Formats: sequence, structure tokens, C-alpha cells
Amino acid sequence: MSISLSFTPSLTLPQPPSLSRRNATAPRRRLPSIRCGPRDNRGPLLKGRILSSEAIQSIQSLKRAHRTGSISLSLPPLRRLLKADLLAVIRELLRQDHCTLAVHVLSTLRSEYPPLDLALYADVVNALARNGEREEIDRLVGEIEGIEGGYESDKALGKLIRAVMGAERREAAVRVYEMMREGGWGSDSWEADEYVAEVLSKGLRRLGEEELAAEVASTQRGRIRT
Repeated sequence: MSISLSFTPSLTLPQPPSLSRRNATAPRRRLPSIRCGPRDNRGPLLKGRILSSEAIQSIQSLKRAHRTGSISLSLPPLRRLLKADLLAVIRELLRQDHCTLAVHVLSTLRSEYPPLDLALYADVVNALARNGEREEIDRLVGEIEGIEGGYESDKALGKLIRAVMGAERREAAVRVYEMMREGGWGSDSWEADEYVAEVLSKGLRRLGEEELAAEVASTQRGRIRT
């Protein structure tokens, strides 16, 4: 008798995907990104910027007084600060775009340590223009008692003129030129600087002061009108 043997074929089980393939096909989860922005209108920290404890306390006091409407009460403490501290307070307030407070401190600096560098006025003018307080520029320039000549003064004067012209303040520009003439600009004692004359003449012409612009140009060429 013959016996037939039959073999059941072996079942092939599916193999799990390899780890590398699983990682390649699995979707990646994205974590939300968190960004921290500036607080209280503060600009980026400046390398090498050092404030004394008196300057820091004055800035904090000014901000509190500004919030409560008692800004005039902070004047006496400001007068006790050194000139370097007052300058540091002004520049820090400008950096934080607290222009009203910076102008407030500037008035103290002007009364305690005259005369002031025109370059500082230029920085304040630029900050006021940047923050849309352009009308305040005319009042600020009107408080300057006078402008004197000299090499360093001409550099600062050029910076102030550029700031005023950039803010497009006609009244302030005319006032700057009047103070220059009162100080002897264009005479033997104060020779007209070519760069200052060019910036002033172009700016006055752009603001509609054609006659004054021509006068500045003629002064620079040595033909002073009397």
C-alpha cells in the first residue's frame, strides 16, 4: 500500500518595517517657536554702556513722575547730578524713546552746565523726529541761546543742521541760520565752512527759503551781504 505525504507550505509572516524606514516615513512634530520682544520701548543693549546708580535712580524717578503727572517735582534731584550723569540719563532716555523726559533733563543740563554741545541737540532732534514730535523741535531750537564757531563747533553744527533739515522744520532751520549770523558766521572771526554752507543752503531751498539759501551760498563764496 502506498502512502502519499503532503507538506503544508510554510506561511511567511510580514516583517516589521525597519527602524530607519519608520523614521523616514513618520511625520515630524514641529514645536512652536517662542519669540521674546522688547519691553517698555527699550532698544538693544549697547556694548560698553555703563550707568551710575544715581543715573539709574533718576531715570526710574522720572518715569514714575511722568506716569503720575508730577514731572516738575523731579527737577531738584536732577540738579544734584554730575554733568556726566545728566548726559548719561539723556542718552538712555533717548535710547528708550522717552523724548519728553529727555528734553526735561536737557533743560536742567543747559541751566547747570552751559553751553551745551550742539551734537547733543542734534541727537534730541533726531529722536523727536523719529517719534513724530516734530513741533517740539522748533521749541527746542528756540531755546538755544547762541552758536559759536570753531572747528569742533562746525562739526556739531553740521550735525544739527542735518537733523533739522531731515525733520523738515522750517522755523527751526531759519532760527539756526539767524544764530549763526549773530555769532559772526561768514566773517573774519568765523570763516564759513564749505560743508556747513552747502547743507544749510540746500536745506533752506528745499524748505522754500530761496532768499536765505542764496544768502548762505553767497556768504560761503565770500560775498557777505550787509
